[in-house]
Amino acid sequence: MEPDTQQNSPDATPDQAPDPAQVDFSHGIEVIRKTASKLTAQPGVYRMLDNAGDVLYVGKAKALNRRVISYTRTRALNTRLIRMVAETRSMEIVTTRTEVEALLLESNLIKTLKPRFNILLRDDKSFPYIMLTGDHDWPQLAKHRGPRKRKADYFGPFASASAVNRTVTELSRAFMLRTCSDSIFSARSRPCLQYQIKRCTAPCVDRISREDYAEQVRMAARFLSGESRQVQDEFARRMHSAADALEFEEAATWRNRIRALTSIQAHQDINLPSELNADIIAIHQEGGRSCVQVFFMRNGSNYGNKSFFPRHDQDDTEAEVVAAFIGQFYDDKPCPPDILVSTMPDQADLLAEALSSRSERKISISKPARGHRRNLMAMAGRNASEALARELAQSQSQRKMLIAVQDLFELDEMPRRIEVYDNSHIQGSNAVGGMIVAGEDGFMRNAYRKYNIVRDENTPEFGGDDFAMMRQVLQRRFQRAMRDDPDRTTGVWPDLVLIDGGKGQLSSAISVLEDLGLEGVPLVAISKGPDRNAGREEFHQPGKSSFTLPGNDPVMHFLQRLRDEAHRFAIGAHRDRRKKEATTSPLDGIPGIGSKRKKALLSHFGSARSVARADIPDLMRVDGISRQVAETIYGWFHNDGKSV
Repeated sequence: MEPDTQQNSPDATPDQAPDPAQVDFSHGIEVIRKTASKLTAQPGVYRMLDNAGDVLYVGKAKALNRRVISYTRTRALNTRLIRMVAETRSMEIVTTRTEVEALLLESNLIKTLKPRFNILLRDDKSFPYIMLTGDHDWPQLAKHRGPRKRKADYFGPFASASAVNRTVTELSRAFMLRTCSDSIFSARSRPCLQYQIKRCTAPCVDRISREDYAEQVRMAARFLSGESRQVQDEFARRMHSAADALEFEEAATWRNRIRALTSIQAHQDINLPSELNADIIAIHQEGGRSCVQVFFMRNGSNYGNKSFFPRHDQDDTEAEVVAAFIGQFYDDKPCPPDILVSTMPDQADLLAEALSSRSERKISISKPARGHRRNLMAMAGRNASEALARELAQSQSQRKMLIAVQDLFELDEMPRRIEVYDNSHIQGSNAVGGMIVAGEDGFMRNAYRKYNIVRDENTPEFGGDDFAMMRQVLQRRFQRAMRDDPDRTTGVWPDLVLIDGGKGQLSSAISVLEDLGLEGVPLVAISKGPDRNAGREEFHQPGKSSFTLPGNDPVMHFLQRLRDEAHRFAIGAHRDRRKKEATTSPLDGIPGIGSKRKKALLSHFGSARSVARADIPDLMRVDGISRQVAETIYGWFHNDGKSV
């Protein structure tokens, strides 16, 4: 966040840092001086851009003119910032009214643009919540991830989807609320299995009154809002009351619901005060790396924890990393009233003010000094230390494997980006190509890509020509790379391409690269051995004899894991495409046909095929279908050449 902070570049490690005496940064300094001469002491955000117009660095300033000109004093800069200045060819400036606005904008731009020289929060997936809808007569209990567009109560965040799924399952046992979607709910004519196993009261077929269901919803909301003990006591009272009245079946039902609540608390409760509503953020640094451990505490319950490994330079302090982490982490997430940290971030007051402004309520950032909060911080710190130790051990092992791969395939340098390709289909139908990426930090899942293989003159209609499919996937991948990064400067070009297949797939890949005029992209195909036995794989390279490795060779196991991950990803993408096709109705694309009219048409005719065969008078007999709509439907299947 400060201009003299040493930042990290994804394609440069500390041992690769240039000698300042050997770096020509005169052009960059000239650009910075010209920009600074036009600036005033206003707050704002500045962006350094390279020759291609890509953002190198984003920073904020209380006084833009003083901050920007500080980059021309190269003796005060570290080697990373010297490299950034050397690559700067232009600058973009945005002024703001206050420094708080500048800080908020800076965090948003860093997160969106991912500049090479900023501290980056790499793993920034949205967290799941439990959602209790409020826009339906019969509220739904469900897992939610993403923007909060629907009117509902949201409880969380949870650290993982499995934690949410487990909690939703137990909540359905305790409160017997529906978990089905609104469309399924409206289409039910009889109770589903959830009702039979006592996880739902079947409001879809009026097996419960609105008043009783609303009471269940209120009890669930109270439990999730921190009144767990009160709700459990109420369930216990009702159980004893039923037992006293000799209604033993009802008493058993309340007993089972109490057990479900106890199961939830067993996973979440760690004997905290019920009022604690905070995120616990602890950082541990070692070996030039950092681990930020976040515990989500809501209403005295632990909703899980997650480890983050921000990308930064080895000289960045804990305070700098924590400041950058908090700014980016809460850019698009609701913020709890309290953020407890092991190390106070740089400009903590300004950061708290910015978060308060965004949340429209007071947010405090503090370092606990005593009591249960300090004990929680110590627990988070231990987890951060242990997680970083595991990450460093894994990174070291991963680097050794990559060096071994370099030696095995006689590459010029250690591969930092390995792309692995595989296809999945059933006799050519729903064909999907998958690309997975691995590097020094393991699998880079945010870089995974799937390619829906389309029919063309090179991809036959039937039979599933794997060679043609592979050609199409690789052609699309490298045409895009050539268009987006022709100079190969952004690090998205592979250092090694692995293809799941034999000599045929390798020939397809070679032909693609030759047609595109590409050189310097190492290709290797990995095929199953005789009888497709794992452990007897053969490796094929252009212009070299095929070879194999001993079954117990660590490099063999490493390459198998890469191949298997590509296979898993491709199969998953194929299944998703097949499932989507199976659930898609031919009526979905007709203008003016929404869910109600589609339901009416299917109820009347029995199938989409029968709808397609119906004439206009028959279509008009359906409720809600006017002549104009009937003509639209008829024209969709006949005049426009559509068919089922």
